[in-house]
Amino acid sequence: MQVIEFHQFGEPSVLRMAERPDPKADEGTAVVRIEAASINPSDVKNVAGRMPQTTLPRVPGRDYSGVVVDGPEGWIGVDVWGTGGDAGFTRDGTHAQYIVVPRSSLARKPEALTYEEAACVGVTFVTAWCAIEYSGLKAGETIAVLGSSGGVGGAAVQIAKTLEARIIGVNRSQPSADNPTTKLTDIFLDSNDADLSATLRSSNNGHGADVVFNAAGGPMFQIGLNLLAHRGRQVEITSPTERKATFDVVDFYHNESQLLGLDSLKRNLTLAARILEKLRSGFEDGSYHAPVIADVLPLSSTQQAYERAAKGERGRIVLKPW
Repeated sequence: MQVIEFHQFGEPSVLRMAERPDPKADEGTAVVRIEAASINPSDVKNVAGRMPQTTLPRVPGRDYSGVVVDGPEGWIGVDVWGTGGDAGFTRDGTHAQYIVVPRSSLARKPEALTYEEAACVGVTFVTAWCAIEYSGLKAGETIAVLGSSGGVGGAAVQIAKTLEARIIGVNRSQPSADNPTTKLTDIFLDSNDADLSATLRSSNNGHGADVVFNAAGGPMFQIGLNLLAHRGRQVEITSPTERKATFDVVDFYHNESQLLGLDSLKRNLTLAARILEKLRSGFEDGSYHAPVIADVLPLSSTQQAYERAAKGERGRIVLKPW
C-alpha cells in the first residue's frame, strides 16, 4: 500500500510517499480502506514538530472515512468514519491507503454524508462536542463562539443550536453564505470591536454570555473573559501564538467565572468513536452539516495540500488515496 510518512520534523517538504506491506487485522484490530482523509491544523503542527508525543517515523493524519476490509465478520464492507488523538502521533494515521484501528473504534458513517464530507467531521465536531459538554450549556442560555466561522467554532454553533441555546458569533469577518453557521447564529459581532463587551451586552438584553467558547486562541483570552455573565464559563482549546495570558484575577473571582481547558488529543480512536456515534443522528437528520471542502487532492499531492493547510486556506482539504 501507499502511505505518506515523515522521518524528521519540518516543513511539508519532509513528507514522502512510501510503500508498505498491506496490513492484516488481528484479534483486537480491523483494517479500513481509506476512501478520504482530511488535513487538520494539528496535522500540520505535528509534521512541524510541535507535538512532543509524536514518535518517528510516522504516517500523519487524524480524520478518515472508509470501508472495513479485514476484521470482525459483521463489519466487513461497512462504511465507517473515525478520528483520534493517537492517530498520526503515537500510531500511524490516516494519510495512507489503509489504516489499522482498534475494533472498539469502529463507527458507522452517516449515510447522509459522502466519504469526503465524513472525513472532515472528526476533529472539528468531537472538539466542539466536548467543549459544549464541558461547559454545561443549557437550553435558553447564551453562548458566544469566538471564531464562529471556523471549523471547530462552526461545529459548536451547530451543536449549541440543537440544545436551543442563543448563539452569538464573534469573528473578524462576516461568515460566507455557504457557511453552515450563517443561518444559525442569532447575532454576529465583529471581534475587532474595541468595546466588544458593551456591544454584546447591548445586543443581549444587558447580559453577558453564559458560555464563551474560545476557538480563536490566545489573543481572545481576556476578551472572552470580559464577555462572561455572572458565573459564566469560558472554554479554551488552542493558543496558536502566545502560550501565556494575563487577566484581572479580582474581576475573575468577583464575577465567579469558570475557566475550562480542553485537549481533543486526549480522545483516542476509541473514545472519539463514542462521540461520533452520538453525533451521527444529527448528520442523518440534517441538524449538522460537514465543514466546507476547499479541495480534494490525490495522495501524491500531499505536500501541496499541507502547504495550503499551513497557510490557513478557508475550507477543508481532503486527500483521496485511490
